[in-house]
Order: sequence, then structure tokens, then C-alpha cells
Amino acid sequence: MSEVTYFVVLPFVITDDGLAPGEAVQCFNPNSAVVRAEAFSHKPGYVGAVAFSRTGDPARGHFRDAKIIRSFGSVPNDLTAF
Repeated sequence: MSEVTYFVVLPFVITDDGLAPGEAVQCFNPNSAVVRAEAFSHKPGYVGAVAFSRTGDPARGHFRDAKIIRSFGSVPNDLTAF
């Protein structure tokens, strides 16, 4: 199978332990991911969001590191744990 690129938005919320990720949302293209991330950053209950892409071969389960497209609001400095 050939490689595919997924565009994803990961919103963040505040918990007693600090910032925590919300439910990731897949988008059709990088522009829609950016628009959705900005919308999450203004939505009640959310403090920020990051739009990113991930490319790889889903059949083999091999993916390259995520590439941040844009972030809005409060997001962790180190996103590698998410």
C-alpha cells in the first residue's frame, strides 16, 4: 500500500493535573485542520488546539513523526507524549 497523509486536530482542556488532550478529530486537508483547531481554541471548555499532519503506511503501521501545521491557545510545549 502507498503512503497516506492524515490531517488531525488535537484540542486541549484544563484538568486538575494541567493540560490534557481532548478527542482528536481527523480533517480532509490542512486548511480545514487549521480552521478547526482555531475554532476549538475559542470553544468553551477548551484552552487550545494543534493542527498536525502524519504521513505513513497504515497497512504496515509505519508513520513518520507528526508535523505541526499550526497551534492556537494553550498547548503543551512537548507534544511527543500525545
